[in-house]
Amino acid sequence: MAEIAEHKYKFDVTMSCGGCSGAVNRVLGKLEGVKSYDVSLDTQTALVVAEPTLSYEKVLQTIQKTGKKVTGGEADGEKKSVELIQE
Repeated sequence: MAEIAEHKYKFDVTMSCGGCSGAVNRVLGKLEGVKSYDVSLDTQTALVVAEPTLSYEKVLQTIQKTGKKVTGGEADGEKKSVELIQE
């Protein structure tokens, strides 16, 4: 089986203003293992291309730490839960 070169994660994030999307942009920019990302206020989504070592859960947790509500998520095209156990 071939090694996975990267993961593609998509999150539906409730963002009401540029400050909201800016907060999500900032945390994704600082997260280790993120190759690229695109946060869109228009479509209310955050698309993340990540190293194989960066888990979906870690990215989800990072976005949730901004206080924004994540209403949906996908990992490599597969729907995933957005319910996280709070630490």
